Amino acid sequence: MIRWVLVVFLVLLLIQGVTPWLNKLGFGRLPGDLRFKIFGKEFFIPITTTLILSMVCALIARVL
Repeated sequence: MIRWVLVVFLVLLLIQGVTPWLNKLGFGRLPGDLRFKIFGKEFFIPITTTLILSMVCALIARVL
């Protein structure tokens, strides 16, 4: 159980570190990524970006 918490924590740190680099490549602005404002707060739902990154991770896991 502790091992999975550590893995999730490390993955979240990795994602936080590469997010600016991914934004420069266009991730987060793909068709299907939703951005909207409600009551002055901006919400972001990256559906397409999540699907693409999930497929890339699955391919890497299959190769390894």
